[in-house]
Amino acid sequence: MQPSLALQDDQEHLPSLLATDAKELSYQLQQHQAKIFPPLSQKTIRTFSPAEAAAFIGIGEGYLRQVAADGHGPDPLANGRRLYSATDMDRIRRVLDERNGTPKYVPARRPGEKLQIVSVMNFKGGSGKTTTAAHFAQFMALRGYRVLAVDLDPQASLSALFGHQPEFDVGEGETIYGAIRYDDPRPIADIVRATYTPNLHLIPGNLELMEFEHETPKAMASGTAETMFFARIGEVLTDIESLYDIVVVDCPPQLGFLTMSALCAATSVLITVHPQMLDVMSMSQFLTMTSELMSVVERAGGRTSYDWMRYLVTRFEPNDGPQSQMTGFMRAIFGNRMLHNAMVKSTAVSDAGVTKQTLYEVERSQFTRGTYDRALESLNLVNGEIEAHIRSTWGRR
Repeated sequence: MQPSLALQDDQEHLPSLLATDAKELSYQLQQHQAKIFPPLSQKTIRTFSPAEAAAFIGIGEGYLRQVAADGHGPDPLANGRRLYSATDMDRIRRVLDERNGTPKYVPARRPGEKLQIVSVMNFKGGSGKTTTAAHFAQFMALRGYRVLAVDLDPQASLSALFGHQPEFDVGEGETIYGAIRYDDPRPIADIVRATYTPNLHLIPGNLELMEFEHETPKAMASGTAETMFFARIGEVLTDIESLYDIVVVDCPPQLGFLTMSALCAATSVLITVHPQMLDVMSMSQFLTMTSELMSVVERAGGRTSYDWMRYLVTRFEPNDGPQSQMTGFMRAIFGNRMLHNAMVKSTAVSDAGVTKQTLYEVERSQFTRGTYDRALESLNLVNGEIEAHIRSTWGRR
């Protein structure tokens, strides 16, 4: 007797279940968002201590106090202490450059220095890819660079971290797909958004980014696309490149057409890896597939040479023996293609993420001092090392 094709009473209809759960989860997330950030509130970047501000500007703390005392810093608080906003730091950079007569502290690109496009990628979720991209983009903005963050991940975690919830705040055509789609693309300048961090702009993401994966095979089959898929992101970025020094691209965690286009647009590539055996084994397959696909793209005319490519160890636990062994194993293989510094795993980073904030936004007082300081030191060392690679590409020290 043939089994009935009809749905049995004890079976569950997956599409219906998923649709119901998605609707309820979206509603609850919206309620949670309203509790954390009431409708009329806006996310803001915190103020920084003199030591932090001096480090971001690139001067000694004593010199910063002298500049502030000369009337170029924020007014002191009731206790005589000064706290510096990102805007204060930008103003002080300009004052210092005017004094010196040379562009030393305002780090904007100079004639002959090309736009730096850093694509952050990994094939496996949980590697710290978005956390890395968000903190690096914000760090560079606080250092005074003009930064554009591009969220290519349909899950849009980077957008959420920067205050743009993909389900509610990002409409049709408001992701980079709107600028690279094959039919009636929009000017990319129309979809760039400011953020609450001075010097940092965002092109948000949401599920519509998947449309590029669906439409590209059709465009290739019909031969109607004027620009090949792998050149589309790089092409639209040229329209706004004069406005930025650095573009940070958070790639989706799969090797699709979006990722390949991001790789061809990039001037440099950062690959995050969690130092555990299964993750490293997965990365081995990822590297093989990427190499094969990039060879195909190269034969079709895509650009596949970079200023630099580095591996970054993320979520690293220094006291974990197997992780230390795996990190040493990778350093023996990859040599100087590994960043010297690793991003240390910290509850401070994950706890900040609960309220959709980065470590540069949350107040130190919310955490145990040692936990916060260790996490922030790790982030600053990693981001400073990446910054050094960019400056070296420009021929700066």
